[in-house]
Amino acid sequence: MEQNEIKPTEKRSFIRQILESIDDETISFAGGLPDESLFPIEDLAKASEQVFKNKKHFQYTISNGITPLREKIAKFYSDEGFETKPSNILITTGSQQALFIIAKYFQNKEIVIEKPSYLGAVNIFKMNNLSMRPVALDYDGINIKEFNNIYPSIKLAYLIPDFQNPKGSLYSQEKRDEIVKTVLEHKGYIIEDAPYSELYFEQKAKSISAKIPNYSFHLGSFSKTLSPSLRIGWVRANEEIIAQLTQIKETIDLHSSGISQYILDEYLKDENRYKKHLELLRYEYKNKMEYFIKSLQEELPNFVFEKPKGGMFVYGKLEGIDTKALVYKALKKKVVYVPGVEFYLDDNVSDEIRFNYTHSTKEEISIGLQRLKSILKG
Repeated sequence: MEQNEIKPTEKRSFIRQILESIDDETISFAGGLPDESLFPIEDLAKASEQVFKNKKHFQYTISNGITPLREKIAKFYSDEGFETKPSNILITTGSQQALFIIAKYFQNKEIVIEKPSYLGAVNIFKMNNLSMRPVALDYDGINIKEFNNIYPSIKLAYLIPDFQNPKGSLYSQEKRDEIVKTVLEHKGYIIEDAPYSELYFEQKAKSISAKIPNYSFHLGSFSKTLSPSLRIGWVRANEEIIAQLTQIKETIDLHSSGISQYILDEYLKDENRYKKHLELLRYEYKNKMEYFIKSLQEELPNFVFEKPKGGMFVYGKLEGIDTKALVYKALKKKVVYVPGVEFYLDDNVSDEIRFNYTHSTKEEISIGLQRLKSILKG
């Protein structure tokens, strides 16, 4: 390899490739896409109108994010009993960039991940030469016995405790407490990725990071709750680490989109407006989830799964079916999902599927699952 040649990533995101290959006639259960009909377009348009009146909003801004937006995000945490200051917050270009910055901070180390895990994180860890140690994931969270056997020698873990991607798991309070205990005992760190934490159907779980604020990176995003296209996420960590992460960010893009930050800040000035929007999302997504699993039981009765308590995904298995081979047949029939094997480091799993239920209409859900049923019937 030439000195300046760029080494390709190990594995491109299957999901991104799928999104590029589908057309308007394809019913997609693949990407973690929000329901476009629920985007608060009018409110964001009004916020944009205010922002566009000030020429300074089109100028370069500071690397860690505009102060008023960081103040509002810090208040989200503090209102929930997780004391946070604006200096604890770094605004990033989506939580994906936050993951990349943190991976760069820990590059060449080992890291515990869930099995299965988010493909976007896996690819980032590979690119930054982080050696991954997968630990089995149960429906109530990571296998604690296995976690406690591996974590003490590594002292770093990447976890998605709230409606995990891909499995939809919600960590129990008992497992959250066990993780806190282990991290404090060994003075390690966790990266707590929480893009779905506001999309709960019953009640919001307390973050693990709240009990270990100096030993955690808590990642948030507006992509799942407002608009992915705004590309605004953040990291919450202790001030010293935020300063170091900011230095890394400056080598990547100087700062995240100023326009997007100012629009979000203007929108969030009305706290009740955002709270009502989140309540609407939870109501509509729960309703759509109920419809999706009812349709699953009717059209694919052999699909074994756990009912989600929030988030955007239904995950399960079709025993005896190679779901990776099946997805290419499905694409020809204009329906697509993500085979579970994509979320593992090895290829030992062949019969699992992740479905996204938030993006499609109820009519599309019915038609899409009927198309899958017809393929399986052969």
